Amino acid sequence: MVPSRFGISRSRLWGRAVAAVAAAAMFACPLSAQVAKAPAARTDWFAAGKSIELLGEVYREVAENYVDPVDVSELMNAGIDGMLGKLDPYTDFLDESGTQELDELTTGHYAGIGITLGFVSGDPYVTSVMEGNAASKAGLLVGDRIVSVNGLQVRGKSIDEVRAAIKGPVGSTVRLGIERPGKRPLREYQLRRSEIKVSTVSYSGQFGPVGYIGLDSFGEHSADELRSALQALQRQASADSSPLQGIVLDLRGNPGGLLNAAVDVAGLFLDKGSKVVSTVGRGAENGQLFTTASPPLIPSIPLAVLIDGESASASEIVAGAIQDHDRGVIVGQVSFGKGLVQSIVNLPYDHELKLTTLKYLTPSGRLIQKPLPRPEGERQVVVTPSKVDSTRAYSTDGRRRVFGGGGIRPDLIVRPTEHSDYERALDRKGLFFKYANRYRAGHERLDAQDLHQGRLLGEFRRFVDAEHFTWRSRSQQSLDSLKSVIGKEFGRDGDGLSARLVDLEKELSARASKGIDLDSTRIATAARLELIRHFDEKEARRRSIEADPVASKAFSLLADPKAYRALLKP
Repeated sequence: MVPSRFGISRSRLWGRAVAAVAAAAMFACPLSAQVAKAPAARTDWFAAGKSIELLGEVYREVAENYVDPVDVSELMNAGIDGMLGKLDPYTDFLDESGTQELDELTTGHYAGIGITLGFVSGDPYVTSVMEGNAASKAGLLVGDRIVSVNGLQVRGKSIDEVRAAIKGPVGSTVRLGIERPGKRPLREYQLRRSEIKVSTVSYSGQFGPVGYIGLDSFGEHSADELRSALQALQRQASADSSPLQGIVLDLRGNPGGLLNAAVDVAGLFLDKGSKVVSTVGRGAENGQLFTTASPPLIPSIPLAVLIDGESASASEIVAGAIQDHDRGVIVGQVSFGKGLVQSIVNLPYDHELKLTTLKYLTPSGRLIQKPLPRPEGERQVVVTPSKVDSTRAYSTDGRRRVFGGGGIRPDLIVRPTEHSDYERALDRKGLFFKYANRYRAGHERLDAQDLHQGRLLGEFRRFVDAEHFTWRSRSQQSLDSLKSVIGKEFGRDGDGLSARLVDLEKELSARASKGIDLDSTRIATAARLELIRHFDEKEARRRSIEADPVASKAFSLLADPKAYRALLKP
């Protein structure tokens, strides 16, 4: 199931090169006017002019004389993509739709109806409803299946096609044909699009004496949104006469965003005038130092920043600054490792070039860029990348040793819950979502007794069986391949070998069943959270945080001042 908020397609933003559901490499971009027109350093303009002339001649010959007619726009786009593909994964050519998506994410505003879309078994479903917008006011619910948009059937359409059909100008209307589980007949909703503001703070709340804030990206308003969340936590703690003992800032899965936003976010915790990040380019004139401009909102409360392999770019700037100044403890797993900065260059016809122009360094001088991925056998022929010495040690303000290259290394490594192959297979098939959907169709409210593990697990397993879901472990799949090879090489009987594999098949089947039984607690937890989410998205998020081993470790660390100080002052 791949969710996508209308107007913000997280699976396509920034032209990333990493194919994953969760984004892995976003850009930290200063204001484009600062560097977009920076002077080039030592460019051979004669060679550049000759190459441009040659490219133009090839393009003209192909466009005019190729044996079949060609789409000249697509041909040019392919040429641009091929040229930029020799640079790095983050330099990208954006057409009109790409520039609009970029603007929507960085500003946090888009025109829509306030829902998140997800595909389950090829059908688009409402997977989240934002309060106070057209969808929630009209009564749309998590689990509603979108059958048509403006009278046109959407089955078989891609997520981008459905999203584009639902998008439109502020004030315009869209008609959605909705099928709700257990309800007949099909119902049509006419919704008026409005400006939707998406906060980059996805959740904030207090867990015992510790406050928690999840930050999903770095946009224009991220610092203000984080400031408001921190102030709300302080007010809540004051009202409860229980001062906060710590703050957890969760940057896991946060792919980054605007460089200036990262500086402002770090400024909420660091002393005024603290170095946050510095940039270096091809020429000395391109370097710039970014420091905090105002006193911190949270100057002394213990702080834990959570990161993982999908925390990139601006997330790494914040985590690196917090770590280098010994302001807080970094918890989780090694971050993505993106130390490059992109600038937006405006091009004719509403196009833009997102161009890597700078590298950034943490306050201690670390470059955390990991080696750029290259297809096997492909040589880097047009640029000479600088080498990163990942073994070189740097020092924090408190003289702790930290290292560059390959991301930010946490002060405390904590592994998240490992999902089994069986659980991932259930999720890919959307069975947790479908189960919760079926339950919601028959219940006006969630019965606490139905969340009991034994009862829930039994109901879910019966549902899975009714869906005719089959699963074979990787060992069983390998055995299937072996059987096929034996059959082809030795015939149907396999020279008696196939019969000898029967016992092995029984043993692997028994082990797979045992593994599923051992997974029962995690399976029940996943089904329980999805049930709760269909009725109360905020409560589901809170419970998922409570069950998260990384967040739990951070909570216990901040509640133990001695252990916290031991990490910062070993």
